[in-house]
Amino acid sequence: MNLHHSFYQLTPDTILNAIESLGYETTGRYFVLNSVENRVYDIETLKAGRIVVKFYRPGKWSQKQILEEHAFLQELAGEEIPVLAPIAIEGKTLFEWEGIYFAIWPLRNGRIVEEIQSNDLERVGALLGRIHSVGKRSQIKSRPSLDIPSYGLTALQYILDKKFITNSALAERYEKNARSAFAIFESLTNEYQIPSQRIHGDCHKGNLLISPDGFSILDFDDFLHGPIVQDFWMLLPFGEADRKHEFFDFFAGYCMFADYDENWLKLIEPLRIIRFIHYAAWIGKRWEDPSFPSLFPHFGTEEYWLKETLDLENANRDLDDANPSPTSPKENTEPEMTNKDFFWDWDN
Repeated sequence: MNLHHSFYQLTPDTILNAIESLGYETTGRYFVLNSVENRVYDIETLKAGRIVVKFYRPGKWSQKQILEEHAFLQELAGEEIPVLAPIAIEGKTLFEWEGIYFAIWPLRNGRIVEEIQSNDLERVGALLGRIHSVGKRSQIKSRPSLDIPSYGLTALQYILDKKFITNSALAERYEKNARSAFAIFESLTNEYQIPSQRIHGDCHKGNLLISPDGFSILDFDDFLHGPIVQDFWMLLPFGEADRKHEFFDFFAGYCMFADYDENWLKLIEPLRIIRFIHYAAWIGKRWEDPSFPSLFPHFGTEEYWLKETLDLENANRDLDDANPSPTSPKENTEPEMTNKDFFWDWDN
């Protein structure tokens, strides 16, 4: 059986049969929820009300890795931290239907946060601090680490090996900037002895829910071992100098439960660059999924890779300015790339 094909072709009957195999009685009503990586549905049942089922993308996580995510969520929930832990049935939280892993979750009503208001920053900081304080207690066993060898280089090598960037000059420029950011990441990590621990890993505002009960953080699918700063920069606009005053309130809440060193924030820019590269590789690895070409229509075009390369160059320039060489000032001897360099018929 081609599990990926089955995953792409999940039908209402498959979804409801999987739920009913666990003893639920469904009404037949369900709603598709917004998720690109997995397949997630809001299901109406007769006795349990509405529940959420998540079918995990085959091949991304092993059974052991998914169960480690579930265990972390249960650990957080045990501390009364507002996260969504999976529902256990007869002591199990992970199930299988037609070779695809799935889990059941309670439905939490609320709305996604478009913008964190100034008077909410302390509460959000405290919530993340509580999560990180629990994350620090023990080490990852099977989940990945956000480090250069397994997270950065693996993504870069995939892009290069698959020859997504067909223009060789552009590929060289892309690789050079990626490796430069990787080197700065490792240098800063060593210089400031920046620790890693269990973190959310994908802590952007889209995973922050607000309800009458307060804030909760959702979707620990990318839960991993990494520097806590990864969860900071995805949640707040640290690159916007005019908003720095807001971070005082955030860290006032955070430091009630967890510690941080201001020097660790120097990792934000290299982490952002690593994210660019990892995200591009993530799209490439899922290109056979029928939904991806329509979601990312420009992926793989020369214009796409030109923009990615220019973004890396600009980010690296900011990174070099923030972390100047201790021996000599950096000189940029290479002209900036433009569309004209890569499109023979560019007239604008």
